[in-house]
Amino acid sequence: MATRITAPFGPQHPVLPEPLHLNITYEDEKVVSVSPAIGYVHRGIEKAGELNEYPQNVFLVERVCGICSFMHAMTYCQGIEDLMNIEITPRAKYLRVFYSELSRVHSHLLWLGLLADAFGFESLFMRYWAIREKVVDMMEMTGGHRIILSACAIGGIRRDITAEQIKIVEQTLQEVRQELDRITPVVMNDYTVKKRTVGKGILTQEEAITYGAVGPVLRASGVAQDMRQTGYAAYGEMGFEPIVENDGDSYARAKVRAREAYQSIDLALEALARLPEGEALVKVKGNPQGETIQRVEQPRGELLYYIKANGTKNLERLRIRTPTFAHVPSLLKMLPGNEMADVPVVILSIDPCISCTER
Repeated sequence: MATRITAPFGPQHPVLPEPLHLNITYEDEKVVSVSPAIGYVHRGIEKAGELNEYPQNVFLVERVCGICSFMHAMTYCQGIEDLMNIEITPRAKYLRVFYSELSRVHSHLLWLGLLADAFGFESLFMRYWAIREKVVDMMEMTGGHRIILSACAIGGIRRDITAEQIKIVEQTLQEVRQELDRITPVVMNDYTVKKRTVGKGILTQEEAITYGAVGPVLRASGVAQDMRQTGYAAYGEMGFEPIVENDGDSYARAKVRAREAYQSIDLALEALARLPEGEALVKVKGNPQGETIQRVEQPRGELLYYIKANGTKNLERLRIRTPTFAHVPSLLKMLPGNEMADVPVVILSIDPCISCTER
């Protein structure tokens, strides 16, 4: 007779980069039901956004998530610029694309390393993170910091990039591509990787839409949706097309991220090649008035900001919805039916960020 037990997974677990807490019910070795426990790292960032003066919030929202820090700042700045009718310069738009795509490469390489770590491939984990070091070194050289860039500002980009830096970045990105060419095909065609990911954590196209999945999780289930298609920053001028896989399993989600790393290198290089002359920052005066919703594409998926302002230096409301929050329902659908040993890899396949989710 099958034995049922309910055991906690997290918030502390060797394979988890984030303190996710799930209560999982097993029947022998098979998952039969899952319930989340949210709130372990709640920080009150949305309330702090109402207490700060609105220019200070650029630095606050960057700390919602270190990996996606630039995109949080950009989304917030876009919202304030919309409320204040500020038109940023063409150069600033292309620089925002450049930093966004550099952040995406950095995020996806970090995730590919963590995936290798989840399998126990420690040398591969270190190799991916060694390649990632080149990306964060470029972020430090051009933006001033390795992770929390603080390069985005209301009115554009506060730290411009020089011609000499562009040459170094172009050469380094080509080196990153060459190194990925050497190891990514090996990883994606490896028997053990496929054994641990193919057919694991399946989310069909219909389920992905029903449960509100976003980003690589949604695109791995065959839905060609990406917020970059809306044309924010300079994406509308770059002929962007989303990367899609159709199998909806953990392997498909890994393939989407691996392919997107290459695409982001191409987009970053294109942004630099088409970078217009001129200023990167315009002066801002006054206070925002009204309400707006801004949506951008983080490495993990759609990021949504709701901002309500009343004409003073303090916002009336700041509301943030991050991709992992949207993926929790999908994860609860993916896990039942999998073996106990598959749980860490399936959870990792959504690229969870609990500090984002709980803020």
